Amino acid sequence: MTPASANAGYLKTRRRNTPRWLKRRGWEGTVLLRVHVLASGKPGEIQIQKSSGREALDEAALSAVKRWSFVPAKQGDVAQDGWVSVPIDFKIH
Repeated sequence: MTPASANAGYLKTRRRNTPRWLKRRGWEGTVLLRVHVLASGKPGEIQIQKSSGREALDEAALSAVKRWSFVPAKQGDVAQDGWVSVPIDFKIH
């Protein structure tokens, strides 16, 4: 039996646009999310594994990842549900 691959990749991510009002405030940070990637590649449950320290950044990260598609983990050639950690960086340039 082939063990399940724990590596889920990003298939389709939408550009994370930091909301303008966050940019005006100069808020930056990193949110670490724990994402349950379904066999379909869609995100299921999304948990905040480590907060940025700002609720607005955490919510923006959750909102963005809900729209992403992933390459699911596989056991042999069969897609499986699995969990991955996803860091989301907000930086003002």
